[in-house]
Amino acid sequence: MDGALDNPADRLRRHPFAFDAALAAAVWFCTVLLPSTAYWENPAGAFLIGTLLTVPLAWRRRAPVPAAAAVVAVGLLELLVVPEFLAANVAALIMVYALAAYSTRWAAQAGLAVGLVGAGLAALRYWGYGIADSIVPVAGAIGVSVVAAWALGNLRRARLQQLAALEERAQLLELERDQEMRLAATTERARIARELHDVVAHSLSVVIAQADGGRYAGKADPAAATEALEAIAATGRQALTDMRSLLGVLREGGGEEYAPQPDVAAIPALVEDVRASGLDVDLIVEGEPQPLAAGPQLAAYRIVQESLTNVLKHAGPASRAWVRLQWRPDALELSVLDDGRGASSAMVSSDGGGQGLRGMRERAELHRGRLEAGPRHGGGFGVHAALPYGSRR
Repeated sequence: MDGALDNPADRLRRHPFAFDAALAAAVWFCTVLLPSTAYWENPAGAFLIGTLLTVPLAWRRRAPVPAAAAVVAVGLLELLVVPEFLAANVAALIMVYALAAYSTRWAAQAGLAVGLVGAGLAALRYWGYGIADSIVPVAGAIGVSVVAAWALGNLRRARLQQLAALEERAQLLELERDQEMRLAATTERARIARELHDVVAHSLSVVIAQADGGRYAGKADPAAATEALEAIAATGRQALTDMRSLLGVLREGGGEEYAPQPDVAAIPALVEDVRASGLDVDLIVEGEPQPLAAGPQLAAYRIVQESLTNVLKHAGPASRAWVRLQWRPDALELSVLDDGRGASSAMVSSDGGGQGLRGMRERAELHRGRLEAGPRHGGGFGVHAALPYGSRR
């Protein structure tokens, strides 16, 4: 299942050194091995210098500054011992890109400066036939290539920073959601404690007082004892009624007076919050809203929330998502679709602790609904759920 859902970008992020080593090998093959017979003046030196230029590319992300320093040192050695300009010098452009994309700002600027100086030195060393005829055009062409590589590296840096910011924002949203849930649980415990104190403690106090009075009064006045027993029975019945009312509120999720919970009406605000976080998401509502119990409404909200969180967390900033609510005659059907990886990561990496896909499916089944999730044809991921209107409360 992992292999079916993975894409090259994901494998690249998990194994950057392996990718860079393969890149170095490809550059070596194309710029050192294939043209090795063309360097007829010093083929051994050209082969050795070309190999030394391309090997550091394997460390262009893991250690960009040392790798760039190695390329600069070998490049200076090339100017001294190799009489011909090597195709392997493309490694210098790759290192300028790597410094701009993966290293610090000062290293990126230093890489640009050294690259421009190297362009001038290479033009003087290998095309020193005339300033106007060869040196200036060649130095300009190499310099433009250096600046282009540096600019592309800066674009890559900006992209990585954007992805990191989006991932951090998703983590903050998830943390905020967990904090809100803990706060709601704490508030609910405090409310239950207050309700129990009001119902149980007061009623038991009355019962104890009536029992003590009836015990003493019964010795001299049996009628007073009977009245005390009647009062105890009435108090017990009232306490039982209040306790049943309290438990009924807890079972049903209660009205907003006790523990406000998000419902279907809060989904548009949720979509707006996610859209403000950087994800392009659209909400589509079809049909007329129907009466729906508080439990299924909360489940619908949580399913949409979890699905959008997974899209925001895994699909990337360039992805798009759609939330569709369909009020059908017998059930509320909702779908959350995306054109990236989206919630597929939740399906693959769910820890089984009530989170991710398993948690959403349990919410739906709790109210006699159903939930299906899987990759979409053509890319992306889809979550589809149906919650019947007649769910048990």
